[in-house]
Amino acid sequence: MTALAKNDAARPVEAPAKPSFREATRLWAKIGVLSFGGPAGQIALMHRELVEERRWIGEERFLHALNYCMLLPGPEAQQLAVYIGWLLHRTAGGLVAGILFVLPGALVMLGLSSFYMLYNDAPVVEALFFGIKAAVLAVVVEAVIRIGKRALKNRAMVAIAVAAFLAIYVAKVPFPLIVLAAGLIGWAGNRFAPRLFSGSAHGKGSATADRRGVVDLMFERGELGHAVPSRGHALRTVAIWLPLWLGPVALIAVLAGPGSVWAQIGGFFSLMAVVTFGGAYAVLAYVAQAAVTSFGWLSPGQMVDGLGLAETTPGPLILVLQFVGFAAAYRHAGAINPLLAGSLGSALTLWATFVPCFFWIFLGAPYIEQLRQNKALAAALGAITAAVVGVIMNLALWFALHVVFGKVASVGWGVEVPVLSSLDWRAALLSVAAMVAMFRLKLGMLPTLGASALAGLALLAL
Repeated sequence: MTALAKNDAARPVEAPAKPSFREATRLWAKIGVLSFGGPAGQIALMHRELVEERRWIGEERFLHALNYCMLLPGPEAQQLAVYIGWLLHRTAGGLVAGILFVLPGALVMLGLSSFYMLYNDAPVVEALFFGIKAAVLAVVVEAVIRIGKRALKNRAMVAIAVAAFLAIYVAKVPFPLIVLAAGLIGWAGNRFAPRLFSGSAHGKGSATADRRGVVDLMFERGELGHAVPSRGHALRTVAIWLPLWLGPVALIAVLAGPGSVWAQIGGFFSLMAVVTFGGAYAVLAYVAQAAVTSFGWLSPGQMVDGLGLAETTPGPLILVLQFVGFAAAYRHAGAINPLLAGSLGSALTLWATFVPCFFWIFLGAPYIEQLRQNKALAAALGAITAAVVGVIMNLALWFALHVVFGKVASVGWGVEVPVLSSLDWRAALLSVAAMVAMFRLKLGMLPTLGASALAGLALLAL
């Protein structure tokens, strides 16, 4: 290699020019259409497109942004898209990035929800979903293992996970209280046992941390004034986004009545938007409990079917809440056409679920560095993540009871146990096969869902 070549190799590669708004819009649309595979796959897709290929943002700043989004309730991958879009093109960029991340999956879910409600009694559709339910159980078990490996670092975290499982499964403690209690335990643990509760920041020591992206150079040139925290910005954000989020929900509750399904949908999913720490799987246990038992919006089997639909669509997995909102309004349509009512319930659910995501980013993103360095907050998040493992364990058990067994019985404290004589050997066989496919054969989620659906069709045909 010549001296000139060596100098060229050592010289840092300059980041490309700032993308135009139109160019960024095209990329966000592409990411929205291709964002399968849950948050891990979606974050990996954005990292490849934004950091590795286009270098719109540097590695270290990308991970810092992800750290902040992990602190928030709601889908962290969608919020990461909002955050980076906001950095590049202010509020308009954040809106476009966040909307396009959700819109393709939401449209697909609306179509699937309508089809499901119209034809779920058809033998072929019933057989397909019989197989999908078995695969969904394997997906949830995989989520327990994946998150558990990351969160349960020591005995204290294991104890928090077990306590959370018992609290929600045996004592029926509401999910928001579990999140609050875990956060307080983590905060206190940071003071009295920091070795057990210390959080670790991502991105330290990254080999590519010195590769500056477009956003990094914009910071150096002083072109990101909107990213500087100020009291005026915070007050304006609260004054605009809180009424935008809660105003329509409150108006619908007043017009339809506080006991209407519309008031229930708006109020319940607005609450979920505040407490959905730990991703979609964490909140699903509480949503399933409330939607099936408390509100009576849908059956346990339909809840599992909804998760199966959400697993097959692009966008965040939390779009399963859209299915729940559709089913609730469809089944309590009153004088309205059921499909129209379901579509309106779907839209209301999306509004209550995703508008807060923009609020959290636009309000808190300027304070990302201060939040990232807060050890007490990191410890609280770690404890909450450990509690989430216990909540997802409850979700896995709930799914297993209603997928593999035809009947369950309530014992003391309302704890459900399976009626062993109601074991469905076909569902058990498909569930085991799906777990083997995912854990041993490393088959992806979508191929496993497809193969399980076809296997369910074949088994019921026999």
